[in-house]
Amino acid sequence: MATEPIQDTDPTIGRLIGDASRDISSLISKEIQLVKSELKVSAKFGGVGVGLFAAAAFLLLIFIVMLSMTIAFFIYWGGSGLELHWAFGIVTLFYLLVALLLAFIGFRKVKKVKAPERAIRQAKEAKTLVKR
Repeated sequence: MATEPIQDTDPTIGRLIGDASRDISSLISKEIQLVKSELKVSAKFGGVGVGLFAAAAFLLLIFIVMLSMTIAFFIYWGGSGLELHWAFGIVTLFYLLVALLLAFIGFRKVKKVKAPERAIRQAKEAKTLVKR
């Protein structure tokens, strides 16, 4: 078999490696640009979504205040029910009881939270293995 002599125009291994690393670098740069542009769009939609949730929460708070006043005035019923101060006191006491109940339930749930024991144990095992 006759082999042809290497031409000056034939790429060398160094040039091939250089070209490949440049192409990989360019590809990674383009991928990063793509991720950035996608994150900008996602962040914009996320920001609008958070703003809409905040507006909904604010309106819900106003609704609760108005509903509370409505219930108090129903209890008062134009003077034929309880006195107005007692009607508002009843509504206020109701919200206090609901808040205490939610706090109690939340406290019991938080007490059930435990440390990630398996993860801690595995981290300690990995630490001892690395020391060896």
